[in-house]
Amino acid sequence: MIRKMKKLTIGLFNDSFPPNIDGVANTVVNYARIIQEKYGRSIVVAPKYKNVVDDYDFKVIRYQSLPTDKTKIRYRTGNPFSINAIRRVTTEKLDLIHCHSPFTAAMLAKNANPLHRLPVVMTYHTKFDEDIAFTLKSKSLRKMVAGIVVNSFNYADEVWTVSHGCAKSLRALGYKGDYRVMVNGADITLDPVPDEIMYKVQADTGFNSGELVFMYCGRMQWYKGIKIILDALVKVKAADVRFRMIFVGGGYELDDIKAYTRKVGLSTQTLFTGPIYDRALLKGYFTRADLFLFPSTYDTAGLVVMEAAACRTPSVLIKDSCASEIVTDGRNGFISEENADSFAAVIENAVNDRSALAQTGEFAAREVYLSWEDSVTNAYRRYEEIYDEWKSFGPILRRSLKKKDNE
Repeated sequence: MIRKMKKLTIGLFNDSFPPNIDGVANTVVNYARIIQEKYGRSIVVAPKYKNVVDDYDFKVIRYQSLPTDKTKIRYRTGNPFSINAIRRVTTEKLDLIHCHSPFTAAMLAKNANPLHRLPVVMTYHTKFDEDIAFTLKSKSLRKMVAGIVVNSFNYADEVWTVSHGCAKSLRALGYKGDYRVMVNGADITLDPVPDEIMYKVQADTGFNSGELVFMYCGRMQWYKGIKIILDALVKVKAADVRFRMIFVGGGYELDDIKAYTRKVGLSTQTLFTGPIYDRALLKGYFTRADLFLFPSTYDTAGLVVMEAAACRTPSVLIKDSCASEIVTDGRNGFISEENADSFAAVIENAVNDRSALAQTGEFAAREVYLSWEDSVTNAYRRYEEIYDEWKSFGPILRRSLKKKDNE
């Protein structure tokens, strides 16, 4: 018998939310949508953008922000001391706060939770240790920002991370408490792509049916491992493997990447689509690909790996990367060392037997893919446990880390 869940009101706080599009914003949208549809009530609290209309089935509270989205920060900076925002949040009678950013969103969550009357969950999505090192040259500033992140997570009653590798990043900043791995899902479903979408993909690409197709989807920036892809494909081409390569995404280094593609002689094999915002069309591209190439060691979860798996397209990933945690090498995906020689060898071996490659894709769909519905259901069940414990015993006292991390 299916247990009936409590109808809780969950406050979802984050520094990024549409029109800003990234993995964490997508997470918050799906959490809010599914909680509102199936379980309780969701309230999203996010920075204000000019002329944005929030046409959602759930409530969105926007608060005053600064236009820092055009800088390296990439997001608007909200004002966590906004009296209006604090008043609006406190009148919503939240049962639990789930914060997805340790910066101004976390500060606003604290200000809207006087005397810590509500339980707080914090999720660590991003390798902020690497972001801080890349963005800030001053050691004292790095230390200060790392302290802000750790203090936010120390404030929480329960800390979630999206992978074990992501947790290592939080540890590197100085966090010593417990954590729980809660894997995010994908909103691309397992059902087949309609013929009209596949016809459009064929028309857009000009690829012939039966051509071997590789694909990457994500930010077009070098730190995502794109040079490994291109250098590996030069070797694959030299081995007389005929293929086409699709890069989906945008980024400020896109022009440099295109120039390098021309330099290494891969222009005729390669298509740059730019960002694809139509999810049905993106699913068509994933379906058209035979192999998804994702050598990023920066990403904390590799949501795109699940999206590819939903389309029965297996991935080539880097050993010990966060994305590789959900893949078994040779069964539902492929693992490479972090260099072009190894990556090329793995690609060549994977495409040597096309029927075996297709079988690997089937296993990826069964074993790698996780829907957002299942992911949020897991999260909501944990919300209930936290809420019940909070009501019964008051604030949850986290133990200092004297044992293996929670999973």
